Amino acid sequence: MSRRVPAQAPGCTVSVCRGCCCGTPKIPGVDHKAQLTRLKQALAGGSRVRATECLDVCEHGNVIVVQPSAQGRAAGGRPVWLGLVNDADAIEDIAAWVRAGGPGIADPPGILDLYAFSPSRRVRQALPGGGAEPA
Repeated sequence: MSRRVPAQAPGCTVSVCRGCCCGTPKIPGVDHKAQLTRLKQALAGGSRVRATECLDVCEHGNVIVVQPSAQGRAAGGRPVWLGLVNDADAIEDIAAWVRAGGPGIADPPGILDLYAFSPSRRVRQALPGGGAEPA
């Protein structure tokens, strides 16, 4: 009988909205493809980055949701919703925070407070992977 070796515990999951408004020309001046590529490159090997369909908070586009790792959730971390993420510096700040551990493990850079918002319960529950209450 072969023994299963448990996979390394995954880091945070970063969901990048690419629905009806986020990731489209409706938000001009943003290289949406480069934004997603940069996050994937910056977090490769440690956290999962995925594009999602519309998260139904279009007024906050571009939206990124950082879901805690299992360790972060055990430490009390909850998903953090970030809106109006339309510049490269914000992407770098998000990536640095996630590399440091993300929700429940590391405090986000103070600048990310300007991007954080609380969506409705209905919207949170629709997040793939079961987005719970925001931090």
